[in-house]
Amino acid sequence: MAHVVIIGGGFAGVWSAAGAALARGDADLRITLIAPNDHLVLRPRLYEPDPDSAKVELRRILGPIGVEHVRASVRTIDTGRRVVVADGRELGYDRLVLAAGSELVRPEGLPGAERLFDIDTLEGARRLERRLRGSDGYSAVVVGAGFVGLEAATALAARGRVLLVDRSDVVGHELGPGPRAEIEAALDELGIERRLGSTVTEVGDGYAVLSGGAKVAADVVVWAGGLRAGGLTRQISDDLDHLGRVPVDRWLRALPEVFAAGDVAAAAYDAEHPVMQACQHATPLGKVAGYNAAADLLGVPPREFTPGPYVTCLDLGGAGAIFTRGWNRRVMASGAEGTAVKKLINQAIHPPVDDAEKILAAADAVYLDLPFFPRDNDEVQGEDEAVTAA
Repeated sequence: MAHVVIIGGGFAGVWSAAGAALARGDADLRITLIAPNDHLVLRPRLYEPDPDSAKVELRRILGPIGVEHVRASVRTIDTGRRVVVADGRELGYDRLVLAAGSELVRPEGLPGAERLFDIDTLEGARRLERRLRGSDGYSAVVVGAGFVGLEAATALAARGRVLLVDRSDVVGHELGPGPRAEIEAALDELGIERRLGSTVTEVGDGYAVLSGGAKVAADVVVWAGGLRAGGLTRQISDDLDHLGRVPVDRWLRALPEVFAAGDVAAAAYDAEHPVMQACQHATPLGKVAGYNAAADLLGVPPREFTPGPYVTCLDLGGAGAIFTRGWNRRVMASGAEGTAVKKLINQAIHPPVDDAEKILAAADAVYLDLPFFPRDNDEVQGEDEAVTAA
């Protein structure tokens, strides 16, 4: 029996499994997902105070659609032999989907780095929550004023004093100028101090040292230094992008027998932009890559990856949230209205469970159908052009 193997139990991996099961239908095709944990972790929600609410049991998704779960970590991919090695066990594949996700870029040579906290993984978020449980009025330093750092800092500000540090001269550098005024206003409202053009050079017991020599109080230092694709991509290709991602074609094929999805895939959004390392793109990438891996074996026509309109929704804690459309990130909702959108998104990213029909229907619907999402790229492109013209 032909075999599709999927590496990764995040959004891209789980939806690759569902996409493959959708393409399989009643055909004889074995589908195996390899992941070391028993849960899909809803990583975009790990800034919230109760991290254990941000997980879904994999068996409740994979079981109903007939996908085997091997609880192991893959160390080796042998594309010549079409074999993966997971905790010493070899599994052969006819088609492989690499959906191993991304990992936090950690500082090198930072004195006291072992004292850092993060919200990159469920265990990391649990560790931070345990450290702060029952504490109010603590001092927190958040290193990195990007998407993750901003959500972490604004959530922490509800219970303590927060200092936000970034090497850039502006907050939310990668988000661009579109939402910056709203972000800065929210940080001011929450009393979050900023040290821009700076970083942390040492972490000690109750303090952090900034570049330039300033020593600041810090009960916790949270590192949000950006993401990079997992190291397995180097076993697929030598031609990786700056985030360590594997180039793929419009069907998400990286090699003749290998597809890639999610944070490891350097897929084109359009002629100017690659996809983002975010669940917004990981989910449809997974659905298409898994479908095509199975379809390739079954002689079923493949699906082309045609990304939906680009949006962002940034939680800003007690100051609300910001919802943007387009690559210029035009702000469409902020404050309490933005929070309402963010809550709907956080609910919508939960996959259906226990019901094969609903799971496969969700795999067939590549993009979220939410009332505030733009319906096509032309609408978003028009907004971008209007912003540019202004």
